Amino acid sequence: TERVKARWAALIKDDMDAAYAYMSPGSRAVTTLEKYKSTTRRGAFREVVVDTVVCEGDACKVRLMLTYDHRQMKGITTPVNEAWIFESGQAWYVN
Repeated sequence: TERVKARWAALIKDDMDAAYAYMSPGSRAVTTLEKYKSTTRRGAFREVVVDTVVCEGDACKVRLMLTYDHRQMKGITTPVNEAWIFESGQAWYVN
């Protein structure tokens, strides 16, 4: 939960380098930092609240509520599902 929140704090601050560092080694192997920066929405995220984290073995499913702005509407809150894994004793976001 702490790493999920930290990753989203980086995205909210538009710190793409820090957000990228939370990606699993396998995800980073197939997605360069430059590609991540160019394909990730930026500057619209406001807040995230972690709803649930369910882990089975080394795989976790995270459900969170994300509040963001759209050019025509502000403060939209929507559920987001993410996959995280434990590898080498650390939790990693799987892209």
